[in-house]
Amino acid sequence: MRHWAAMFCVIAGLLLGDAPVQAQLRNYDSIIAAGELKVAVYKDFAPYSFQDHGQARGVDVELAQALADGLGVRLQLIWAPPGEKLDDDLRDYIWRASPLRHQQLADVMMRVPYDQAYTQKRNELGELENGQVVMFGPYQQERWQVAFDRRRLPAVSNIAALEGHPVGVEVDSVPSFYLTSVFDGLLRASARHYPSVQRAFAAMGKGEVDAVMAMRGEVDWQLHQARDRHLQVAENAYPSLGKQVWEIGMAVHESNRQLAYALEETLETMIREGRMQALYAHYGLRYEVPEMYQ
Repeated sequence: MRHWAAMFCVIAGLLLGDAPVQAQLRNYDSIIAAGELKVAVYKDFAPYSFQDHGQARGVDVELAQALADGLGVRLQLIWAPPGEKLDDDLRDYIWRASPLRHQQLADVMMRVPYDQAYTQKRNELGELENGQVVMFGPYQQERWQVAFDRRRLPAVSNIAALEGHPVGVEVDSVPSFYLTSVFDGLLRASARHYPSVQRAFAAMGKGEVDAVMAMRGEVDWQLHQARDRHLQVAENAYPSLGKQVWEIGMAVHESNRQLAYALEETLETMIREGRMQALYAHYGLRYEVPEMYQ
């Protein structure tokens, strides 16, 4: 309903001659002169970017503040509801803007895959799908993780150990597709679907599921929040899952490489000095240094 209401407002504005002002891309000098860095972070995505009683919190929020401090400017957050695809988010916040997003362009977007294959992805015409974007600055390694309740599941030495045990997963997620297909559907009956990882963990606390599978950062955060000694992380592998470890970085417009270089300098200093590890630890997260900085 909100989608159609927003579309109606846009169309009505065009018919009345009150078209939205085109967002302006800012270069490095303009950003410094304005004294403000606009950073897009995903909305309601704990532990990375979320609001707690009106206060912006999360790893990405605090990293964005440190990056702004490194430039000597103030931070303006742009809260980005996730689109259907990452391509949509990059288009809406980095290079074209969208009337449905209030024509806001960010100078930099957080939590973008740092992946050569994704960077080189082409459309049916052979053109780079994200040719307007530069992805840089890997700051986190992410991977899949299972957490389980030892009162109902003694150990998870391999993924097959989940057979016969209900496992909470977020709906339409990679863990959802994985559990319903791996080993010719052996674990299909085990999958229990929830609207979020938080809801899946709440279900484990109530005894509705014996384990939860999600991204490690989200699992670590939920364990940090729960503080339940009976909950434990598994050390199993995930056969047939494909890419099990990937890196997360940032994105700027392809014309804004000077900004990317400046932000990378601050980021590298934070990693070398251990400040990134401390930031993740503050939210109860394990931290692995990205390959570029090892």
